[in-house]
This record gives sequence, structure tokens and C-alpha cells, in this order.
Amino acid sequence: MLRIETFAPARRCTAPSTSSLQRWIARQGLVGAVALVLSVTLAACGSERADDSGTPSSGRTAVAGADKLEACPAAPSKPPVSNGLPDVSLPCLGSGPDVRLADLRGPLVINVWAQWCGPCRDEAPYLAALAKSGKVSMLGIDYDDPRPELAVTFASEEGLAYPHVVDRDKAIQRALKVGGPPLTVFVDGDGAVAYVHRGVLTSQQQLDQLVKDKLGVSP
Repeated sequence: MLRIETFAPARRCTAPSTSSLQRWIARQGLVGAVALVLSVTLAACGSERADDSGTPSSGRTAVAGADKLEACPAAPSKPPVSNGLPDVSLPCLGSGPDVRLADLRGPLVINVWAQWCGPCRDEAPYLAALAKSGKVSMLGIDYDDPRPELAVTFASEEGLAYPHVVDRDKAIQRALKVGGPPLTVFVDGDGAVAYVHRGVLTSQQQLDQLVKDKLGVSP
């Protein structure tokens, strides 16, 4: 006697009931019924191509307003340097390619921030003013931040007119000893980390003096 085994359907897929299957077998024959069951089940499963969160797997999702941020430029590949930035690549918060930190050279100021960080908002005007001076390159790292749409709003509202990348998984934590934002990194012309300021910047004078002392540049 032929034995038919039924298996529990995959999540969100609906298979015919046992009674319906038996009635169809009685009318149409075994072979046709099995083929129909398979085709219906596979069609139902194949129509839902989503990840566990229910979002179609179509790559990185664009954040509203991100295209208005400063684009991340493409940088030529360079070998990592001693005492340099970690060799990790981070996606751009705005438009543009991923940024490999080890490729970057100074004079460069990198600010680690997050939209949920109150002190980051306090120091933002000083960073915005430094960016306007055009004396050094600047990069922001949106760190450990689960709300990219709020990060885009933060960068726009605070006038942080320089590229920003996203480090949601804290990839830079160990190399730069990041306890949390804010944190500001000063990178010299050879790509070495000249200094790391941990904590909030309290004045424009403080930031300008750090740029002068650590990078040899007068804003």
C-alpha cells in the first residue's frame, strides 16, 4: 500500500488540508494530485522572498533625505600604516561608496557621534564651523545607532556638511578604544592617528587648538 506523508508547511505557506487531498485523489488519481499539491505549495512559498524582518532582500535601504548629505568620495586603495586607522570599510550615511578607513590620509578630523547622544549635539556647532574653514578634511562616524533616519536628520539640522559613514556594529570600538560617543580622532598626513580626544568638545577654541597642536594646521 502506498503511504503518503505530509510535512508541516514553511512559515507563511499554506498547503491543502488532508480531507481536500483525499477527495482530489479519489476524483483525479494520485499522480495528478501530488503534482498539484507541489505546484501550489511552491508557488505560495516562492511569492514571498523576504528576510526574517519581512523586508525584501534588495540590498541597503535608502533613507529619506540621505541624498542631501555630503557624498562619500571614492579614495584610492592604500596599505594600512602603523598607528593608523583600523582596516575596516563602513557604508556611507549619504550617497557614495563605502569608505575604507585605512585608505584615509590627513590632515583629517574624524568625529564619532550618534543622534541619541546629547553631548554630540552640544559640540556639533564647533565641528560645523571647522568644516566651513576648509583647512582640514572631515569625516563623521554615526556609531552604534539604530535609527539611520534620525541620524540623517541630526546631520542635516546641525549643518555637518562633510561625509558621514555608519558603524552600527561598533567595528572601530577595539582599535580606537571607543567607550561611546562623542570621540574625535586627529589623523596626520601620513595616515597615523596623532591624537584621540575622548568626550565632548567644549568650545571652538578647544577644537581649533587641537587641530593646530596635533595636525599643525591653523583653522
